[in-house]
Amino acid sequence: MERLATAEDMRAYGARLSARLRAGDLLVLSGPLGAGKTTLVQGLAEGLKVRGPITSPTFVIARVHPSLCEGPPLVHVDAYRLGGDLEVDDLDLDASLEESVTVVEWGEGLVEGLAEDRLEIHIDREGGDDARLVSLRGVGARWADTPSDREEE
Repeated sequence: MERLATAEDMRAYGARLSARLRAGDLLVLSGPLGAGKTTLVQGLAEGLKVRGPITSPTFVIARVHPSLCEGPPLVHVDAYRLGGDLEVDDLDLDASLEESVTVVEWGEGLVEGLAEDRLEIHIDREGGDDARLVSLRGVGARWADTPSDREEE
């Protein structure tokens, strides 16, 4: 588990994490409203060198950010307003999954079926300040070397 004191720390964490990402990766972000999920994606996007700006896709559901450097595009999805598996299927995320890095905010319980391998990232607030606790859980062979910070559920 990583403790991040500021939004800048969250973006820097995302940029560091992006060095481990490649086309075909699925990241599932969870945590309460205002936890910093989009801020983390901003850092991932910076590290992946994709076209921005990175804002919450709450109302458009999904945005594709093309690479500026021959890397994979970033598909940024906000599943907060989706009503279930059928609406996730309508997004047709599996069509671009192999060539993109796909990050789904609020995807827990909805998108796990898209890929056998995924990185689950949970963000929690800590106390009354800006600090956040970030935990990772790798699922599948792709992420076998990722230490899991969360207990099996």
